[in-house]
Amino acid sequence: MNNRIYVLAGGPKGLIPDLDPIKSEVWVGVDHGVYRLLEAGITPAAAFGDFDSVSDEEWQLINSSKLNEMHTFKPEKDESDMELALGWAIEQKPSRLSIYGATGGRLDHFMANAMILASDPFLQYPGTIEIVDCQNIITVHPSGTYSIEKLQDKKYISYVPLSAEVKDLTLKGFKYPLENKKVCMGSSLCISNELEENTGTFSFSEGILMMVRSQD
Repeated sequence: MNNRIYVLAGGPKGLIPDLDPIKSEVWVGVDHGVYRLLEAGITPAAAFGDFDSVSDEEWQLINSSKLNEMHTFKPEKDESDMELALGWAIEQKPSRLSIYGATGGRLDHFMANAMILASDPFLQYPGTIEIVDCQNIITVHPSGTYSIEKLQDKKYISYVPLSAEVKDLTLKGFKYPLENKKVCMGSSLCISNELEENTGTFSFSEGILMMVRSQD
């Protein structure tokens, strides 16, 4: 795995990072995100959606683009457009999968997008899967030991349990370190930490943990 795939969904435009520097990368469009990619001069490698969120004019542009991989679905389905798109993306075995346009707007959509990362096969995927907007980077991790580097533009690091318990959570190189701490779902103990050194580690023996790297 040595390639990177970007996914664009239909979240608020103001939260989506600048696409110009990465226009030549491999993109996947999700529902209204397909229109946004085409509008930006980007032809997605694949497109997924029921397209109930696009106008007739926007659909005309999408439909006339004759995309190589166009996957359309009825609104009544068991999997979300995002889940279907991510399933296709991980089949390509990228080393990093970056999801844009998945935050803001409807909270149920955001929560569903974030929780997808905690489900198989996404949780166990050996590459990095991240949700990115102008202010945050979100990743979800199974138990293990992880090394992270300081990011100047996103200095705050929060950990949110997605399982009933996260056991033996240890934070090293942080302003507020921890040693073998049990953290339960709903706890705010690990909100708004910072790295004191250029690198740090977090580890835990059991559970599922979301990491959110943010800026004010």
